[in-house]
Amino acid sequence: MSNIVNDLVEDYIRKTLKMNNGLLEEMEIYAEDNSVPIIHKEVSELLKVILKIHKPKRILEIGCAIGYSSIFFADVLNNDVEIITTERNPIMLEKAYENIKKAGLSDKIKILVGDAEETLKDIDGDFDMVFIDAAKGQYKLFFDIVFDKVKNGGIVISDNILYKGMIASDDFVVKRKKTIVKRMRDYLDYICHQEFLDTSIIPIGDGVAISYKMSDR
Repeated sequence: MSNIVNDLVEDYIRKTLKMNNGLLEEMEIYAEDNSVPIIHKEVSELLKVILKIHKPKRILEIGCAIGYSSIFFADVLNNDVEIITTERNPIMLEKAYENIKKAGLSDKIKILVGDAEETLKDIDGDFDMVFIDAAKGQYKLFFDIVFDKVKNGGIVISDNILYKGMIASDDFVVKRKKTIVKRMRDYLDYICHQEFLDTSIIPIGDGVAISYKMSDR
């Protein structure tokens, strides 16, 4: 039980949605077999619709892992996009480079190697979309670093923001996760109460927040 959506509802949605094939399917199998976190199926289909509507030309992703999300974004956008992503784990990096090369996207997806807190500071702005899917206790820090690099009219998508339901209720909180939960709650409170943002919290997958940037702070 995810503590976010009834298991029967979740299973029904995942079985009903169109399945991927080719490299994306291979990466999904690898992720499941090796306990690598990638975006949930129902979340990826939501993002697919958003991408087709928003048509971003420049995307910043925080948290590359094996490259699944970046490759998925590029695939949805018919490779008509520039994607900058971040990763520090050597094992994930090796697999990400392999997958990106296999997808023929080495000229479209650039990985910044190292701690996102440092690598993000020096990149040029004007992103149409930011996807945050990294250390859950650092979302507010990442947001503050990149927000001014997002165009007005751009979107910031934050994944896993309900964190197995722990954000919604202390009844679900694991003791060792208390600091992460507090920080995520503070982050959600922040992005939901700013005049320069419109934010929606959607209880699918592990929770997704979509924030539309109306103006600079």
